[in-house]
Amino acid sequence: MDAPWWKSAVVYQIYPRSFADSNGDGVGDLRGIIDHLDHVAGLGVDVLWLSPVYRSPMDDMGYDISDYDDVDPLFGTLADLDELIAAAHARGLKLVMDLVVNHTSDEHPWFEESRDPASDKRDWYLWRPARAGHEPGTPGAEPTNWGSFFGGSAWQFDERSGEYYLHLFSRKQPDLNWENPDVRAAVYAMMRGWVARGVDGFRMDVINLISKTYPMTDGAVEPGQSVSFELEKVVNGPRLIEFIEEMNREVGLSEKHLFTVGEMVAVDVAHARAYTSARHPRLNMVFTFEHMSLDQDGPDKFRYRRVHLPDLKRNLALWQDGLAEEGWNSLYWDNHDQPRAVSRFGDDSPEHRVASAKTLATVLHLHRGTPFVYQGEELGMTNAGLTRIEDYRDIEALNYYAEAVARGADPADVLTGLGHRSRDNARTPVCWTDGPNAGFTTGTPWLPVNGNYREINAADQVDDPASVYAHYRRLIALRHDLEVVREGRFELLLPDDERLWVFTRRLGSEGLLVVANLTSGVVGLPVAELPNLDDAGLLLTSLPRAADDPQILEPWESRVYAVRF
Repeated sequence: MDAPWWKSAVVYQIYPRSFADSNGDGVGDLRGIIDHLDHVAGLGVDVLWLSPVYRSPMDDMGYDISDYDDVDPLFGTLADLDELIAAAHARGLKLVMDLVVNHTSDEHPWFEESRDPASDKRDWYLWRPARAGHEPGTPGAEPTNWGSFFGGSAWQFDERSGEYYLHLFSRKQPDLNWENPDVRAAVYAMMRGWVARGVDGFRMDVINLISKTYPMTDGAVEPGQSVSFELEKVVNGPRLIEFIEEMNREVGLSEKHLFTVGEMVAVDVAHARAYTSARHPRLNMVFTFEHMSLDQDGPDKFRYRRVHLPDLKRNLALWQDGLAEEGWNSLYWDNHDQPRAVSRFGDDSPEHRVASAKTLATVLHLHRGTPFVYQGEELGMTNAGLTRIEDYRDIEALNYYAEAVARGADPADVLTGLGHRSRDNARTPVCWTDGPNAGFTTGTPWLPVNGNYREINAADQVDDPASVYAHYRRLIALRHDLEVVREGRFELLLPDDERLWVFTRRLGSEGLLVVANLTSGVVGLPVAELPNLDDAGLLLTSLPRAADDPQILEPWESRVYAVRF
C-alpha cells in the first residue's frame, strides 16, 4: 500500500498579519499572500498552513475567534480566501487552516448567550460558582487555584452571571466545554463547512486541552508561584482520544485523506504514539515542545540559556526512535510561537548567519518526519532585536513584563529575556526587499520591521544559488527525490559530542550520513567512528563548494553523503 501523501510533504506556515500587506494599512492580508504565492511555491513545498484569519477581536492575534465561518475584515473577505485556496491548488499546494476549538473569544455569540444562566448554551463553557465560604469576585474565591498560561488566575468572574468561567489563556478566551455533545457537533459542522470550501486539513491549536479531568480541584503550587500549573488536570484528559476519533469520523479526516497535526502541550512519546498510530483514525502527527524548552533556564519561560547541544540531539533522537515503528514526527525549529532558530540555536552574526541557518535546516530536514518551514525561516531571518516594551505586541509578553516588574524584577533583565524568547521575534514582517519597510507595506507596519532587512530579504536570495532560500529548495527536493529521506531508519552517532551533530538514515543497503558542525569554529571529523567516506557520494553541502579536506568541517558547515551499508 502506498505511504500517506503527507509523509513526503513539506509544510510552509504563513502568519497572515506579518506575511505581506496589499492595501497599506500595515497589516498583512489574504491578497498579500496571493501576490507572493510564487515565492512559496518556488521552494517546492507541498502544503500551506494558514494561521487564523477568522473574525476576531485580536486579543491574542486571531487565536480568539468570534466567528468561525467568516474572515476578519483586517485580512480580507471570504471571496479572497476562496481565491487563495484556488491559487494554491493551481500551484499544486494544499491549504491547511488553523483550528482553534479549545476556546473561543468572549465576543463569540455562543459565549455571549452562555452568560445568561438560563440559556441553553450555558453549558457550552465551563462556568463554576465561587469557592465555598468566599464572596464571589474577591481574591481567593476562584473555583480552583489554576493558573492561566498568559499569567494570573485561569478563572474570570462575570458579574452578569454571578459565576466564574475558565480561560486557560487570555480572559477573553473562555474554554469550551467539550463534555457537551452540542459543542462537539457545532465544531464538526464548522469543520465540514471548511472542507466543503476546499480546505485540505487542519492544524489543531492546543488540541490536547479539550478534555479536562473532572471534578475540577486545586493543584499543587510550585515555590514562587501564586497559582497552580499542574498540567495533568487540563492536558491529555480521559476523553481526549474519544473526542479525536469522533472528530475524525464526523468530519471524515482519514476518509478524505486530510492533513491533520495537533499542537499538544506536555505530550510525551507514549502519548504521541497513541494519538498518531496508523492503526486508528486519529491524527497524522503532533507538535511537541520538549526541544523548545531546552534553552529555558528554570521554570520561567523567559529566562534564557544557550542550549547544550547533546541535550538537543538526544531529545530529537528520542522522538525519532519512539515514533519509528508507530506514529509520525513533525519537524520544526520555528513557528509563530517561537523565537527565530538562527538566533536561538545558530549564530546570527553577519559572519555565520547564512551558514548556521543552512545547517540548522539540513539537520532538521534530514530527520524522519514532516518538516515545517515558518515564513522567513527560508531566508535566515533573525530575532527582532526589540529593546523597548512599547515595541512589543504579544499579550503573553506584555502580561509577563507587567507582572515581573510589579514583583520587583529589573525591567532591563525582563527585556533581555523577552529579547531571546518572546513570540514577537517570529512575528515581525517578512523581509521582501531592501526598500522601505522591507517591502512588506507602504504604510506603518503593525510590528517593527527587523533592522537588518537590507541584508536579509527575499529579493536578494531567490535567484542566488548560495542563499539560504536556495539551500531550503535543495533540501526539499532531496526529500521528494529520495525514499531514504522519507522512510529511512534514524541512528544518532556521537551523542555526547558538544560540537558535531552526526546521524545516519538507512533503508535496506542504501543510506545517508549527515555531518554538521554546530559551532563557529573549525572542527575535525572523527572519521574512525563514522561510516567509510572513501566511497561516499556528496549529495548536499551548506558551503558553495565542498571543503578541500573532507575530514574538516568549516564553521557551521554541514554535509549529506550517500553511503552503502
